[in-house]
Amino acid sequence: MSNPKKRGAESAPPPKKNKKRKTKSSRDDEALDTDLGINTLVARMDNQLLADHLAQKTTRFGGDLSSVELSDLTVPASCIRDTSSWQGNRTLEHLPSFLEAFAQDAESLKKAPKKNGSPHTLIVAGAGLRAADIVRAVRKFSSKDNAVAKLFAKHIKVDEQVAFLTSRKTGIGVGTPARLMELMDNGALSLDKLQRLVVDASHIDQKKRGVLDMKDTMMPLARFLTREELKSRYGDEKKPLALLFY
Repeated sequence: MSNPKKRGAESAPPPKKNKKRKTKSSRDDEALDTDLGINTLVARMDNQLLADHLAQKTTRFGGDLSSVELSDLTVPASCIRDTSSWQGNRTLEHLPSFLEAFAQDAESLKKAPKKNGSPHTLIVAGAGLRAADIVRAVRKFSSKDNAVAKLFAKHIKVDEQVAFLTSRKTGIGVGTPARLMELMDNGALSLDKLQRLVVDASHIDQKKRGVLDMKDTMMPLARFLTREELKSRYGDEKKPLALLFY
């Protein structure tokens, strides 16, 4: 006679495999488009999600700071412009279109304020090489009377940048946080006419890291964005400053 237990085992359906739940890490990896060199997640974040994301990164990398110091580096959601409705890929190729989309008058990007070294737009990158690429991408807005300023440390001395800013009408400045703050502190870079501050947040390097993903770039960025000269103007009705994440 056959064993009934054996027959039951043979006829029983195979056990169901447990579906693996996607971890946060795997979801984050799916958002990385290595062909385009961008993190597509940034484009899908509204101002509240971006504010939360910045706060998480600052807390993660600022472990040596007190709660008060971390609070001082917080950028509220109300200070960030929601750009999630913009549909283009956030690559260098489309950066000029992005700037035009969020300027009240696209033609104004081709004009510089009358005061030397007083740009209407600042674009902040994590590294000098990336900033140099951005300069080339926005050169369509430059002219004899509307310079695009290179405000980063890669192969350029502070004295050279001070001389440039004090002698040229500048519409757009592209730089890294540390050098931008240095130029602000020595008075060469004026924020009087600044209308928009753009963070190059979507770009990722060959190691799949962006400006928000490394302590060496995220913490200087947090300190720059929360400078009193900038933070006091994000919500100012009379002299508003738009904070945009590209």
